Amino acid sequence: MTEVRVVQMPPFKRVYKRLHNQQKIAVDGAVAAIVAAPEIGEVKRGDLAGVYVHKFDCVGQQYLLAYEWSPDLRILRALGVHENFYRDLKRNQ
Repeated sequence: MTEVRVVQMPPFKRVYKRLHNQQKIAVDGAVAAIVAAPEIGEVKRGDLAGVYVHKFDCVGQQYLLAYEWSPDLRILRALGVHENFYRDLKRNQ
């Protein structure tokens, strides 16, 4: 099996670096799940066509992780809680 590269876009990095250690562990688990099975996210349409969003529990709160993927690449676009998530994602598209 080929190795999968994971690329973090600036909006993702900005949120990730502010998280507490327990939250980072939860996010790392979600990223590992995406690397293993990229179809787990919900595919978006319209302005966000081609973007997948994976919802997961992060220390008692639901987080969303937006990403794009190809067989050998995962691009992590954005991370955050639901409030204004899609608005900000469209803005950074």
